[in-house]
Amino acid sequence: MTSHDDETRSWGIEPVPERLRVLGTLDVGLLWGNLGVSLLVVVAGAVLVPALSLPSALVAIAVGCLIGNLMLAAAAGIGAQARVPAMALMRAPLGRRGSYLPTTLNVIQTLGWTTFELLVIAAAAGALSEELFGFRATWVWTLVFGALALVLGLLGPVGVVRRLVRRVAVWAVPLALAYLTWWALEGADLGALWSRPGEGGLTTWQGIDLVVGVTVSWIPLAADYTRFARDGRSGFWGTGVGYLVPDAWLLALGVVIVLSRDIADPTALPAAVAAGGIVALLALLALTAGETDEAFANAYSAAVSLQNLVPELPLRLLVTATTGLGTAGALVLGLGSFEPFLFLLGSFFVPLFSVLLADWLASGRRYDGSAVLSAPAWRPGLLAAWVAGFAVYQWLSPTGPAWWVEQVERLDPPAWGVGATVPSFVVSFGLGLAAAALGRRAAPRVVGA
Repeated sequence: MTSHDDETRSWGIEPVPERLRVLGTLDVGLLWGNLGVSLLVVVAGAVLVPALSLPSALVAIAVGCLIGNLMLAAAAGIGAQARVPAMALMRAPLGRRGSYLPTTLNVIQTLGWTTFELLVIAAAAGALSEELFGFRATWVWTLVFGALALVLGLLGPVGVVRRLVRRVAVWAVPLALAYLTWWALEGADLGALWSRPGEGGLTTWQGIDLVVGVTVSWIPLAADYTRFARDGRSGFWGTGVGYLVPDAWLLALGVVIVLSRDIADPTALPAAVAAGGIVALLALLALTAGETDEAFANAYSAAVSLQNLVPELPLRLLVTATTGLGTAGALVLGLGSFEPFLFLLGSFFVPLFSVLLADWLASGRRYDGSAVLSAPAWRPGLLAAWVAGFAVYQWLSPTGPAWWVEQVERLDPPAWGVGATVPSFVVSFGLGLAAAALGRRAAPRVVGA
């Protein structure tokens, strides 16, 4: 392993120097393409039907993927330009201390998603081992894939691209997806499926909102990886195109599998695939193994986010701690025990991206990493814009644990059927742009020349 690899494995929140900016557009695209391949995305697509018809579901996927991936690409490009990780980047719009609140939320959500990913991986591996060998042993698979996630986390993003994605995932995962697509379409009457009406309960705009939510959940992690990109353009296009392709493919695959295989419960998808024969089993095995990088990414980003709070702690120690916590959580928690809370946290991050984009535009579309890290302690106007966007999101689409939803519904949210992502983004962006423009007249700039 080169000295550059050693440095990138343990690099903290300081701006990445030019010698370590080694990921080109193709490298970034391969990394995000691999992160986009997830059984959870298939399950998310399955949620769209039969409430929506097949044409409406595909429209929701197309529009939602374009919106969500444009947001994700922009966040990734800004992070690549500034050369600092995502939560350190939030010092620019919110201030040094202001960034601590989204950092705390992001640590909680990434630890939660690490646990959730390991639960899904272990459940799929258990279904496979039961089909092949007659035993499930879910706890063993949890430990195995938790250990694998730790190895990937200690390798770091550059090591993962060079040692895993380029050598194995770049050919194994597409082959698995191609087979599963063929399996889903085999024998299906596409004409009948196309003309079959939706059963209702979900509008196309709400479907778009769901698709956008699947994608933008990566926004508070994006810069953790693209800070090693060669430039902002590599970060933008590599992330946007790299994630868009598997994102749209797997969402559509989830829709088709539910309709063609008549699966009422989306969470039953892995078991249905496992029963499809030996080749289907091998394809599911490839996807299950590939899912480990989502667990790695969340645990790694939890560690990098913690460094925004305690930069003196070594990254490798934090990666070991966050992966260990996620693995322990997967051993003792169930799939449905904390998912609503994760969705509540997720509603913070669309308006968070809005204020980041607004401040970046007001700064002349340029961030310098060193200046970002030394931003003012607080930027109250942009903090208020962020909170306002979160409030709009929850008012239009109450999301979270039952007790929280009940409290929000007392405010009599309107039944507009347009979702919450776009209105939340617009409110935070408008308020954030105004606050950034006003604030920069009276405060030092946090941008480069």
